Amino acid sequence: MKPENRLLTLLALAAGTIFLVPVLYSIWMSFQTAHAYYTGTVEFTLGNYARAVGQYNFARYLLNSILVSGLVTILGLTVATMAAFAFARFEFRGGNLLFGATVATLMIPSHISLIPNYLTLAKAGLLDTYAGLVLPAISNGFAAFFLRQYIKGIPKALDEAAYMDGATPLQVLWRIIVPISKPAIFSMGLYIFLTEWNNYIWPLVAVGKEDLFTLQIGLARLYRTNPGEGLIDWPLVMAASTITILPVLLGFLLVERHLVRGITMGAVK
Repeated sequence: MKPENRLLTLLALAAGTIFLVPVLYSIWMSFQTAHAYYTGTVEFTLGNYARAVGQYNFARYLLNSILVSGLVTILGLTVATMAAFAFARFEFRGGNLLFGATVATLMIPSHISLIPNYLTLAKAGLLDTYAGLVLPAISNGFAAFFLRQYIKGIPKALDEAAYMDGATPLQVLWRIIVPISKPAIFSMGLYIFLTEWNNYIWPLVAVGKEDLFTLQIGLARLYRTNPGEGLIDWPLVMAASTITILPVLLGFLLVERHLVRGITMGAVK
């Protein structure tokens, strides 16, 4: 390895270590008792995790987050892929205007839609339901834009050959476009999942039942938990935070190869 390459590697490792220090410290803190944390001593315990899962219902919050984020990812990818295929492959009246409107949604802050979405779901009777958490998030303009740009880079000759063999547009999408676009689809899937996983404002507005709380809502509620004398039980909060990030880390490790490939290939195209 060349000296300059070694230097770059060491700098990258140092930067990665600096970014990991807060995460590692929070995990370390999650295994300490509140008394040990505030007195500066070391006292290992698994009780924080047991309390978070049992006493503070984090097992239910985890299930809700996985269910909501998973449904939003699946439905959002389905809608975005079909829209991207239509924008990339078909010419129809108003298509450019519709695509421009889709891209324009990226410039609109999401908080602006809070009140309209709330009123719409209230009239439909979908507040305090899983449908109320999922439906407003399945339309993703960025995913449609990203996938459309990726699909435009796929040769149309593949589509034409399939049409000559009698394939329908849906068959072309499912059997040709989707397999070739897997890196981009995996990238967008992870992006949508992370966005919904970290969503705090909409679940806070749309849900009042504790059984439907997501991890972000449950984590915010832990700040009210005191070990005594008005102090926040930070080890308990860190244990809950660790539970919150573990599924995300696992998901990233599973699709990391596809994620990097999708981003780099999309940039080249």
